[in-house]
Amino acid sequence: MREAILVAAEELFSTKGFSAVSVRDVAQAAGASPGSVTYHFETKDGLLLEIYRRHCGPMNRRRAELLAAATRVRDPQDRLEAIVRAYLLPAFSSGSDLAGGGARFTRLRAIMSAEGNEVARRIIAQTFDETSHAFIDALHECLPQIPRTEIVWRSHFLLGALYYTLVTPERVSRLSRGDADGADAANAIEQLVQATVSSLQAPALDRAKPSGRRSPVPAKAQANADLARR
Repeated sequence: MREAILVAAEELFSTKGFSAVSVRDVAQAAGASPGSVTYHFETKDGLLLEIYRRHCGPMNRRRAELLAAATRVRDPQDRLEAIVRAYLLPAFSSGSDLAGGGARFTRLRAIMSAEGNEVARRIIAQTFDETSHAFIDALHECLPQIPRTEIVWRSHFLLGALYYTLVTPERVSRLSRGDADGADAANAIEQLVQATVSSLQAPALDRAKPSGRRSPVPAKAQANADLARR
């Protein structure tokens, strides 16, 4: 019954969101009583936390193993690619939801992130922040010329790309008119690695503070404006 409740909750949360689903909804989908849900998980918050734990414990452990190996790579370029690959591989490593992969849990993670629910936000931080800091620090060591805050932004974009790649692989197949298979995990990983590494290696943004004065109008734009007034 505990397993049935977890599966039902994950399916409902991944399609309807966390806020829209009640304990009674989960119980009905699992063929259980609301009392069974509270007996096993106490609250709906506890149910969501257990879903994250069962998926992300194995995924985070695997990421930590791969990251440790990646940081020992000698060549700087190869090391950077290995770090990004270490982050991506566990998300693709299995079609089994219990292994941390699977479209359903990825869809749930995307929905939880977008929903902005405070409970979900706290659980996501509790589950992923330690691992995320480890990867960001490793990337920053490879790219000390890039401010850490910009590494955070660029790794944030990687997470969005990962969500979208796992949840909607058919879009790649459709827009490539069949020349690419969006469900080809090996190719998807390498595409994400190369795109992310290029993004990470881009020059840092100009962080000079604005003076408060209006920016000067470029000469060509000013000339065009003068011409238009004649």
